[in-house]
Amino acid sequence: MRPYRIIYTTLLLLSAGGLANAQDKKEDDKDKKVVAEEIEVVRPYKPILAEAFKLRRSPNLDDVKTYKAKLNYSLTDRKLELNSDILKLQAQQVADEKATELVNNYLKGGFGMNATSLLEAYISNGKDEALQVGGYLRHFGQGGSIRGQRRDNQELSVFGRTILDMATVSGRLNFERSGFNFYGFNPNTLTDQNPDPAKQRFNFFEAEGEVMNKFTEDEDALSYAVKVNGNIWSDQYEARENYLTLNGYVNKRINSFNLGLAAGGEFGSTKDVLTAVKNNILRLNPYIRLQAKGVKITAGINFVQEFGLYESTRLFPAITADFTLIPDYLQIFGEVKGDVSRNSMKGFTDENPWLNTNINIKNTVEKMSISGGIKGTGGPGFGYKARFYHKTLTDMPLFVNNFNDFSRFDVIYDFGNMKLTGIEGELSVQVSNDLRWTGKLNFDNYKPASESEAWFKPQMRLTSNLLYNITDKISLNASLAVQDETKAKIYTAAPVPAGQYVVPDESIEQTVNVSGFADLGAGAEYRINKQFTVFARANNLLNNKYSKFLYYQYNGLNIFGGLTYSF
Repeated sequence: MRPYRIIYTTLLLLSAGGLANAQDKKEDDKDKKVVAEEIEVVRPYKPILAEAFKLRRSPNLDDVKTYKAKLNYSLTDRKLELNSDILKLQAQQVADEKATELVNNYLKGGFGMNATSLLEAYISNGKDEALQVGGYLRHFGQGGSIRGQRRDNQELSVFGRTILDMATVSGRLNFERSGFNFYGFNPNTLTDQNPDPAKQRFNFFEAEGEVMNKFTEDEDALSYAVKVNGNIWSDQYEARENYLTLNGYVNKRINSFNLGLAAGGEFGSTKDVLTAVKNNILRLNPYIRLQAKGVKITAGINFVQEFGLYESTRLFPAITADFTLIPDYLQIFGEVKGDVSRNSMKGFTDENPWLNTNINIKNTVEKMSISGGIKGTGGPGFGYKARFYHKTLTDMPLFVNNFNDFSRFDVIYDFGNMKLTGIEGELSVQVSNDLRWTGKLNFDNYKPASESEAWFKPQMRLTSNLLYNITDKISLNASLAVQDETKAKIYTAAPVPAGQYVVPDESIEQTVNVSGFADLGAGAEYRINKQFTVFARANNLLNNKYSKFLYYQYNGLNIFGGLTYSF
């Protein structure tokens, strides 16, 4: 028998014997009926751990085996950029501004007191940077309380402008018609001196074209312009006038200097029953201009040649200077020049329509004109200009009432050199887009050479305009015109002619004062919607029945209104 089997058998026998002895003792105890108490003994738990294999905290320095990771490389071919400059910040793009809806066309009509009638129309092709085509029509008529006091004016014009590759071309055609009566009367007489006012009508046709170089940012580029203008004027009687005017210039900049030449010609004639005048003028104006920072000086000469009925050759200085002392705020300017001004029937009737027939035409020579002043701005929306001037004028035209018909005016010329000294001031204030005001003031001092006064020439003139937009729909406007008194000459006997002109004779002349005036006007507009606007206008709110020319009284208070349609 094997040893381990002997050991197992022995242990089994011992265990069985022990169990039998324990059972016998329990039975003996029960028999003896001994009361016993069960006691549970608790003792600390003492676990016994087997020996475990412990790891070292420090690495085993004897292990010299290395780990080699498998790496994958991908090479990119890129250019090495060496840029040490400071990078610019990229501005955030601003949202595109909503395009403004432009109104290109409108119709306007109205009526009011004194049989006032108004009609206007304006039409164009709209926004086009390369081509502009359009036209306008205007009619204005008004009457008065005086017999024959009625005047109607019509204007019609078409125009065009296009930008070519090298030049800009523009042109226009105009027609003007003016009809009125010689309604003048003497309010100091008891009898009616003008029972049947004569009628008059002017017609004026004009065509004009211009070609100029296209704008370029190259300051040294050659610049040029050519302009031609032709017109025909006539009245209801026998007076006729036609003129052709040519003007042009060429300019070349070389560094800070400009070399240029301006030239012009005026060719025409004036005819009536007893008069015929050919009046032509040729001008040449070479110049050199220095234009540097804050300085602009132009020096040249003005060569003027008169030919036709009157012939003369004259040479005048043409010098201008402009100095900027404070940019945008203060500039000093000055000018010395001379010229010959062409007088015409169109120019005379624009100033005084009640002219007689057979008017003498003679040019006015501006022998010497000196002016200077300051201009600039006083901040956003504020601008100013002030200047003085002194002129020496030969053959200054003046108006006088005709001896035989006081309702018509003749043109006379002041023989010799008239001296004119004046001061002019302008102000412009724009508080915002809704409030703007402009004003202009002139003081003139005339010293005639042969006449006793500068007839119908006021010494003080004031004009002012105000615009105020209360809301987007309501706007107000106002205007003011002020003029001091003037002097008029009337004949007590028929003047003695001397050639084509009347020599002053104080023994048969009388001076009359023409009172000054203040004409205040106001208007308002109400915009119903984008298409329709209602307007109203009141002229001569002070109800002054004043006169600019002797015996011709203007209307008093006049109110009219109407409607404007835009499309």
